[in-house]
Amino acid sequence: MKLCLLLLVAPLVSGSVTLIEDDLVPIGASISLPRSTRPILSRLSYSHKEKDNWGNALEKDRKKITIRSSKNDHDDISDDFLWAMKKANHGGLVHLEKGKKYVIGKKLDLTFLKDVYVKLDGELKFTNDIKYWQANNFYYDFQKSITFWVWGGKDIKIYGSGVINGNGQAWWDGFSGAEILDPNNKYYRPILFLTDNATNVEVTGLHLKDSPCWTTFMVRTKNVVFDNIYIDAVSTNASSLPKNTDGFDSLNVDGLTVTNTRVNVGDDCFSPKPNTTNILVRNLWCNGTHGVSMGSIGQYAGVKDYISNAWIENVTLLNGQNGARLKAWAGPSVGYGYIDNITYKDIHIENTDNPVVLDQCYFNINETTCAAYPSKVNITNVNFLNIYGTSSGKEGRVVADLTCSPGATCSGIHLENINITSPAGSPPEIVCDNIQGDIGVECIPASEA
Repeated sequence: MKLCLLLLVAPLVSGSVTLIEDDLVPIGASISLPRSTRPILSRLSYSHKEKDNWGNALEKDRKKITIRSSKNDHDDISDDFLWAMKKANHGGLVHLEKGKKYVIGKKLDLTFLKDVYVKLDGELKFTNDIKYWQANNFYYDFQKSITFWVWGGKDIKIYGSGVINGNGQAWWDGFSGAEILDPNNKYYRPILFLTDNATNVEVTGLHLKDSPCWTTFMVRTKNVVFDNIYIDAVSTNASSLPKNTDGFDSLNVDGLTVTNTRVNVGDDCFSPKPNTTNILVRNLWCNGTHGVSMGSIGQYAGVKDYISNAWIENVTLLNGQNGARLKAWAGPSVGYGYIDNITYKDIHIENTDNPVVLDQCYFNINETTCAAYPSKVNITNVNFLNIYGTSSGKEGRVVADLTCSPGATCSGIHLENINITSPAGSPPEIVCDNIQGDIGVECIPASEA
């Protein structure tokens, strides 16, 4: 009788129950049901369970999948991880446990997802097998982008206290200065996190570390949120610094939110690319970056690009090349488009070369060529409100340069409460050329700066 009672009570106190599946379960993996689905407890559970933002089950009501961790940096668990994602699809959770490392050495197609949680408390680390990844990746024509894996589908939540590690040092050591925008560059470096054809993606709490190239890239995605993220790319070799390691990039995205996030990389902190709209950035800290940029857009001949409806608030930009920036391509074979309805508000800038800049001669194009083939990207309805701090003095006393292309329309540009000083002297100067209407502050043409 005592034995029977013990057998009955055991499921009530057990932390997990491992199920025997019809297919092969990888060694070291387990599937645990939530307590509320166990036969005895189900009669005691509430009839109306709490739901997440998308109307799906919370973590406590999901079956949990775990897999074995890697023994070393060459112990690839890609197959196990893919198995776990398939098992957790449609309402489950994959848990990568704290203190454990999970090495990914194969490209992964994760575009089949629907209502899945990934709780990352350990470390997901990609191998630095450059030869393999150069031959095995997901390729995108836009700026010749590649990635280790692609996330896609609907209702995807990735969260926890863990790390996604791009193992970028070998890539930075090997690329020898080959920029991704160099037309002769054939050394493609992977993007650390990429979504494609995804709706409702939430990434919270994670450390995105040492990406070989851009840290995140959202493609054909709707409603993606990053909150409480730390991004860094730090080289241990002073002769090969990280390059093109943008914090956030996007292409054809509706709804991009970044909040409560820190970024320490050698390129753009935040940089939505063509056809991104409904952008919210709040409480962002950037160090050593190329700024919070709208663009670049207008790169490809005959192609119309746009960026619209962006609210950027409470941002700190330290020790960088640019602060608040709008950038568009010029040259003989570029596209056209517009940037519209952008607000930068409460922006703290320190020791930055170009605190506020409208760059319509992107990328590395000389003044003569830019004048002969000006940008055809219109810039309209842009507000710079309460921008304060210091420049680096690299551009002398100029702290804001709003030089509009003669091939485009720039109107509705408004500056208010601009309090930026320069170590090169005072008073600080604001440049404006080819801007239609009053910008709200005194400005001078570039020829007088």
